[in-house]
Amino acid sequence: MNRLFLIVVLGLSGSLAQASECVVLLHGLMRSSTSMSKMERELDEAGFSTANVDYPSRDHTLEELADIAVPDGLATCREHEDLERIHFVTHSLGGILVRQYLSANEISELGRVVMLGPPNQGSIAADEMAEVPGYDWLNGPVGKQLGKGEESVPLQLGPADFELGVIAGNRTIDPITSAVLPDPDDGRVSVEDTKLEGMSDFVVVDHSHAFMMRMQEPIELTIAFLRDGTFDAAREEEAP
Repeated sequence: MNRLFLIVVLGLSGSLAQASECVVLLHGLMRSSTSMSKMERELDEAGFSTANVDYPSRDHTLEELADIAVPDGLATCREHEDLERIHFVTHSLGGILVRQYLSANEISELGRVVMLGPPNQGSIAADEMAEVPGYDWLNGPVGKQLGKGEESVPLQLGPADFELGVIAGNRTIDPITSAVLPDPDDGRVSVEDTKLEGMSDFVVVDHSHAFMMRMQEPIELTIAFLRDGTFDAAREEEAP
């Protein structure tokens, strides 16, 4: 009888923990929520509730996408009656959507933010590839807003005034795009251009832009930051 009571109590406490800590996941350009599914599963197993948002990344400007994707995730998280904090885990464009939204809106429950491969300083690849036939069709209106030119949105946004951990990749599987990027890079953005003034922690992983959000090391680093506000716990596990 006592054992049954303990199981019930543990089950209830787990549910309460999940309800109080919710994570909004935002995928990158030309991707879908499926690309964040492994991250979502691991976060669920770590005790967080999640809102894995699917948004039409190729159909709108960056400003419009921010007003579509972020409120969608917030609404899902706020369905939990005991909600205390809302975190964000983003890949690439998703991180800029959070910055854009926070530049004009306040999230009272805002917790921590982890950005994987974010073009926080814009990416020269977006500028160099913009004239390639089919670029606009593939990337939509947001494509040219992620560069370093006059249309750059990341460069118009301010420093982080929230707890932010940035994970950058230094491996590329795209030699054509990497040819125009400063080394090291992840095939879409240079390591240096992922950084943002005011970030709380920063780490470089040996993974490419396209797949880092599905790899175990970045996932463990993400969970560590959401829990502690630093990547240290996951760094220590990786140390020999």
